[in-house]
Amino acid sequence: MLSEFWEFLTTEFLVTGDPLILGAQVSIGLASIAIIVGLTYFKKWKWLWKNWLTTVDHKKIGIMYILAAILMMFRGGVDALMMRFQLAMPNMEFLHADHYNAVFTTHGTIMILFMAMPFMFGLFNIVTPLQIGARDVAFPYLNALSFWLFFLGAMLFNVSFVIGGSPAAGWLSYPPLSGLQFSPGVGQNFYIWGIQISGIGSLATGINFLVTIIKMRAPGMTWMKMPMFTWSVFATNIIILFAFPILTVTLFLLFMDRFAGTHFFTLDLGGNPMMYINLIWMWGHPEVYIVVLPAFGIFSEVVATFSRKKLFGYKSMVFAMLIISVLSFFTWVHHFFTMGSGADVNAFFAITTMLIAIPTGVKVFNWLFTMYRGRIRFTLPMMWTIAFFPCFIIGGMTGVMLSVAPADFQFHNSYFLIAHFHQVLIGGVVFGYFAGMYYWWPKLFGFTLPDRWGHWAFWTWNIGFYLTFMPQYALGLMGMTRRLSTYGWDTGWMPLNLVSSVGAFLMGAGFLFQLLQIADGIRKHKENKVGADPWDARTLEWSIPSPVPEYNFAIVPKVDSVDQFWEDKQRRANQQAETPPAYEPIHMPKNTGIPIVMAVFFFIAGFGFVWGWSWMYIPGLIGVAACLVARSFQYDTDYYIPAEEVNRTETALRGSV
Repeated sequence: MLSEFWEFLTTEFLVTGDPLILGAQVSIGLASIAIIVGLTYFKKWKWLWKNWLTTVDHKKIGIMYILAAILMMFRGGVDALMMRFQLAMPNMEFLHADHYNAVFTTHGTIMILFMAMPFMFGLFNIVTPLQIGARDVAFPYLNALSFWLFFLGAMLFNVSFVIGGSPAAGWLSYPPLSGLQFSPGVGQNFYIWGIQISGIGSLATGINFLVTIIKMRAPGMTWMKMPMFTWSVFATNIIILFAFPILTVTLFLLFMDRFAGTHFFTLDLGGNPMMYINLIWMWGHPEVYIVVLPAFGIFSEVVATFSRKKLFGYKSMVFAMLIISVLSFFTWVHHFFTMGSGADVNAFFAITTMLIAIPTGVKVFNWLFTMYRGRIRFTLPMMWTIAFFPCFIIGGMTGVMLSVAPADFQFHNSYFLIAHFHQVLIGGVVFGYFAGMYYWWPKLFGFTLPDRWGHWAFWTWNIGFYLTFMPQYALGLMGMTRRLSTYGWDTGWMPLNLVSSVGAFLMGAGFLFQLLQIADGIRKHKENKVGADPWDARTLEWSIPSPVPEYNFAIVPKVDSVDQFWEDKQRRANQQAETPPAYEPIHMPKNTGIPIVMAVFFFIAGFGFVWGWSWMYIPGLIGVAACLVARSFQYDTDYYIPAEEVNRTETALRGSV
């Protein structure tokens, strides 16, 4: 019995035989021990549980989302660097073919679902309630549960590279490669259940923020008085509401093919792999707009603030976002023009793909006209915004090229597509989220980050970006296809691949400079302390102290225009009298440990489904049900902050700035 267990442990359960993975296993073990020892030595377990693990404060949840995103950026970035090292020279043997397939699968999945999504949700949590004058989100408990489902789902996916083996069927896991015949191990099951669990959290977040925006806006804030970032959140969550159920059903059907022997996506017994490809892209292409629309909202806020001008064409920006959210569901077939859908189908989706470029282009001109004759301040948020323009214009132009079905027959599955995809998602999404992080950092923590390391990070990121992806357009036109783990000297691809790999390591250096910047900023936070409105901004979140108190607004604001806070500042400058505030008790939700406990049971159930262990997934599901029952009998869920305490807090915070 013991020998059988040892054989299972060393041959199936633990990934062995690769020194890179062994190093990762050792590193994870040592890091885990260090965290446990540190928390125990400094007696921080109670503090961690009370202030973070059980919190329902949307701001703290936002911080945890962004910390998770930075962690996942590191993991996905290491995958990218390993791939670029493998491809830097012909006939490299750094990664064997199967390991390379696993690395590019995990890289794509992590960067889209476990880096971009939590970064986005973090900014949603931090900013949206503050911009609309709300004291919290509509469903604080659901918000906490959403985060822990995302995080535990991400952890379930990530353990696969040291336990059981990583998925290796590509980041979208097309069958038949993702079926049992070609992916017989548990890696594909980790993919399915990691995404399923985190996807439940994403869908719940979408519902939560839609209700928050619809029902919790400050008095007087009509739809056409909402800040542009809030509009981008609203449009994004409309897409989430309709797109993520498609992903959930698609992955469930794939799991049934693997787990129960059904034939939804096989060529046997009436199944069809193309049905999977249609379904996954019916989610997958709206997903691109899910992550990029909030970046558009960030750019709108940053450009208006640092140009010291009202946003040009507010209504056209709103309609452009809503049009994009609708058209995003009518473009998915452009991902497989070569699959034989027919000329009529290809023509329809080519036209819709070109059409969606129009509202996107409108927004670029809105930002440029806002900057025109503005008094521009080149802060880090503004620098990242300006860096976005050439990236996104090139990405948009190459996207229109790919939308032409006959041309796509040449570009498809080549490195031209890889370059385009990263041009949009890094130059649009990542640069946008960096701009948002730098812009709202002082609001969240009460101090700014030092510019020195920030400028180093900016320039290494941008130079590395162009060195990495510009050569890949040429490589694609030269015939280099995706998913190649090696190539020969006779191809002539070596010089451009080497340049691309050097650029990737420069981007990695930019990420390290950002970590240094954050560490240096925390070390010098007293020197870089700022007040409530360090940027001289325009929207409501800058009207309250930095860092933001638990209740956000001591007095719920009243709104008469889009730039209400800006106009209030002008009135104060003109010495118009203001009545002193009269504070009242503030209703707040209590912290609860049920969300993290329920998410742990989801993790246990998911891990059991991965291995087919009924003795694990049945108790996991029972635990989830027990948490639901426990929550239904939890009546003591809220409390009031007394008016006297609000007064003391406001006096202390405003008196210290």
